[in-house]
Amino acid sequence: MKIEKLSTKLIKPFVPTPPTHNQYKLGLIDEFFVGINVGSVLFFSKNSNDNLKSVARLEKSLEKTLTRFYPLAGRYDDQTKTINCNDKGVEYISAKVNIKLEDVIVSEGDVNFIDDFIPSKNGVVDQLNDPLFTTQVTTFECGSLALGVCASHMIVDASTLSTFLNEWAVANREENEIESNGRPGFDPSPLLPPRGLPPFRLPITNDDVSTKYIRKKYSFNECVISNFKANRSNNTSQWSKVQSVSAILWKAFIAVDRATYNCRRESVLIQPINLRGRMASFIPINACGNIWSYFPTKATTDETTEELTDLLCDSLKKTISDWSKVYHDNKAGQMKILNGLIQLGSVDMQSTNVSGVTSWCKFPFYEADFGFGKPTWVVPGSLPVQNSVFVIDDSQGNGVEAYVLLDVKDVPIFEKALEVKDYTS
Repeated sequence: MKIEKLSTKLIKPFVPTPPTHNQYKLGLIDEFFVGINVGSVLFFSKNSNDNLKSVARLEKSLEKTLTRFYPLAGRYDDQTKTINCNDKGVEYISAKVNIKLEDVIVSEGDVNFIDDFIPSKNGVVDQLNDPLFTTQVTTFECGSLALGVCASHMIVDASTLSTFLNEWAVANREENEIESNGRPGFDPSPLLPPRGLPPFRLPITNDDVSTKYIRKKYSFNECVISNFKANRSNNTSQWSKVQSVSAILWKAFIAVDRATYNCRRESVLIQPINLRGRMASFIPINACGNIWSYFPTKATTDETTEELTDLLCDSLKKTISDWSKVYHDNKAGQMKILNGLIQLGSVDMQSTNVSGVTSWCKFPFYEADFGFGKPTWVVPGSLPVQNSVFVIDDSQGNGVEAYVLLDVKDVPIFEKALEVKDYTS
């Protein structure tokens, strides 16, 4: 596979950002993630001759979408910890690849190549004055295309990225002007005021990620998940597909840890939780920025996979109940968020087996129709953090695809643990 970049340009908002909005202050969670990116790639099959016409509109529709998502076209100022909304633009790359879409779509296996379709690596940003959002449109030999996007995590989380992509898709489908009033976008001020937090430092290895680590896809179809749920001994316990798959993966991570250290260490699984619609105070479901927290679940004994699932479900239930009593716009609520972030940054990665599962399930990435049909395949970008997982709905919506970053030497142990009950499809 060879990707050739044909052109690179900066796309600016169609309507200049007014002087009253020339600075966007980072919020409480935003400032914790300076220097980290979040990305994804959406693959679209060629379904009609209208593809070229829809692709040709992408730049103009991006301009219109940026009018409401204007901080993405700005630049980060490390001195003031703000985004200068100076309309310098987002980076737009046109590219082509010398293969067909069918050559890259895989049910399972090594998916390291996915990051080649995303314009920037998802790890630490090298230059803070670089564009905060970059997109790469790659055309396949068969006429299919890949839309890769990469955004700064300090103003974009998975929910925001999904909202932006769907708004861009709406703008691209509409040949006529669409009404912008009431459409999602960034508010002039963040929901959560900043507290001067130092940026969170990802536990990224200094080793060459491309040689020591591998990113693998594991598919859990609806049948596999249903059969697993049928094993629960407590019929009153409602297992979600995300918590079921997370427990299966967690059990495999525990197997790797025990083989590595030859002892039973305390194990912690960390999962983010979207706070939109879950707090006592109202936050719109399509609000932009970082509006999430995380919850850890601990395992201290030799739990079965089913018992781990119960632990995760109980932990999530308690977390949702706790947040339902919290107001984001008062001091107590903001301190709860702050304490959670501080706790995340202080986890001892040396003495504890720490794994992370980030769920993108239910975010409508597969609804992003730019005029050439809905995506055939959506893949989150990678983070160079060992034992980290992104899970996302499959294209049918009932199954789950898991993207796992593993040390190459750990793959046989991890997959043996998965094969114990033939979990994957």
